[in-house]
Amino acid sequence: MPKSADLAADTPRDSTAWTLLDRDGLVDAYWDLVAPAMRADGLDPETEQPTYEWLNEHGFRTLLYTLQEHHDTTFSAFWRKDLGLDPAGFDWQIDDGATVDAFERYLDRQQQRKSWSESTVDAHRSRLARYGRAYAAVNDTDDLLSPVARDSDVPAHEAVDACWATFDALDTEVARETLRRIYITVSDWYTTLVSRREAALNPTDGLDYNWTGDDTTANPPLAPEHVAALFGAATDTRERLLVVALCGWGLRSGEVAALHVDQLVLDGDGPHIEFESRKNGPGSVALIYGQDVAERRIAELDAEAWNGYLFPSPRSASGHRTGGTIRNWFRELTERASLPDEIDGHRPVPQMARRFWYDRYSSTVEELVEHQIQEIAKEQGSASAAVVWDDYLSEDRRRELRREFMQEKLSSAFER
Repeated sequence: MPKSADLAADTPRDSTAWTLLDRDGLVDAYWDLVAPAMRADGLDPETEQPTYEWLNEHGFRTLLYTLQEHHDTTFSAFWRKDLGLDPAGFDWQIDDGATVDAFERYLDRQQQRKSWSESTVDAHRSRLARYGRAYAAVNDTDDLLSPVARDSDVPAHEAVDACWATFDALDTEVARETLRRIYITVSDWYTTLVSRREAALNPTDGLDYNWTGDDTTANPPLAPEHVAALFGAATDTRERLLVVALCGWGLRSGEVAALHVDQLVLDGDGPHIEFESRKNGPGSVALIYGQDVAERRIAELDAEAWNGYLFPSPRSASGHRTGGTIRNWFRELTERASLPDEIDGHRPVPQMARRFWYDRYSSTVEELVEHQIQEIAKEQGSASAAVVWDDYLSEDRRRELRREFMQEKLSSAFER
């Protein structure tokens, strides 16, 4: 996927390279290319929506085509929803005035101290706004300052969890490169607050992602004995489901928190979880272990007034727990299970549980494609086993094969 900066070298601006950008790339390209052209023409790219005629005349015809044909949207909708702009001025879409003021002060200082251009300010403003909106959605508050304030009553670990849960949520919505840009801006904003003694800590410190790929490679995997210890230390169905969902199903903390009964297909020979959209990993995950735990959890919750979430929250507007809560529960369980304080230099975190699952899933697919499917490829006259796996096997058959091989790979942890 090309970066928006790569488009700057295209002549004319109306280039087919636009069609290769995802929605986040188009947002960056707007600030990198369209906004400077508007300013040169006496227009304000934050408050004045360019007309279709202006975009056509100034070489952005393919942008309009890309939005319509590749993203099924209009420029007006893109302007409002993706750019978060409003003709009356920039709309942060959060209500906490102190937080908005802190954002604006940071941008003003950076522009003065570092001589940021207007387009640079716009880009950083967009990233802060994206983080602020996500934080409010995940944590049910758009007050980002109180949790990190020097006189805050919020424990430091809770402030960190709230921040990390926000990035987990963003990771399901945006490309990893976009997430990296948001992280850099937000981390610098928090650092500035700390340096000006307006905050006691920067909650992004230690936030660890593999910025070039799947986040499962950012931490070492748990060993089978670690997973077995966690499962053995679980004292109730909720805790056992937590271990199964992280280690046996390979879900992210945010995916565990938002897991809904409608996603679970428990009937038939191939029980599995379905995801409508998922950034990394398979869209369907086989329930090789833990179906009985899920069924017991559903039975317990179904005896009460229940909204369908397997980890419900009566106080949250979303109706379910946050990724931060899942991480807290996981940390408590690692202590009770007497896991080492560090594993290969990293403190135990849920990403290590996903890495345990992901390593086994990846090797399973590799072995299937390289050995089992190769015979089918020969029979089909295909030179590529991967083509057979992708194009000739139904999803049900792929799920059946994965289940068979994953059963063996997970048994070392769950059959003790």
